[in-house]
Amino acid sequence: MAQRQAIAPANRHALYERHRYSAAIRSGDLLFVSGQVGSRADGSPEPDFERQVQQAFDNLANVLKAAGCSFDDVVDVITFHTDPANQIETVMAVREKVIGDPPYPNWTAVGVTWLAGFDFEIKVIARIPEGA
Repeated sequence: MAQRQAIAPANRHALYERHRYSAAIRSGDLLFVSGQVGSRADGSPEPDFERQVQQAFDNLANVLKAAGCSFDDVVDVITFHTDPANQIETVMAVREKVIGDPPYPNWTAVGVTWLAGFDFEIKVIARIPEGA
């Protein structure tokens, strides 16, 4: 039976340590990434919304890279938004720069009232390439 293996990027340990969770867990050939927010190295939120979204995607890219993955390996995405109607265009603009060509991953967007001081969070499941 496969054991779960914690994956951690080279940075962002302040947030993971403060809240006691793993950036991602590898189980077999799947990578389950914890929700990534637009936090700076010290764990504080990036105040500008567009930069916060971009930082969340950048933080996600670092976690994927630590597991030998990229956005091409992502199969399922859940995003959380504190004000979806007013935020979706900004999120989609950042997404367009990051997510590659079709086939696109599954995507579910959820409106929430609280994200621990953040306004956007992205959580994914990725398939780990052979040999990674």
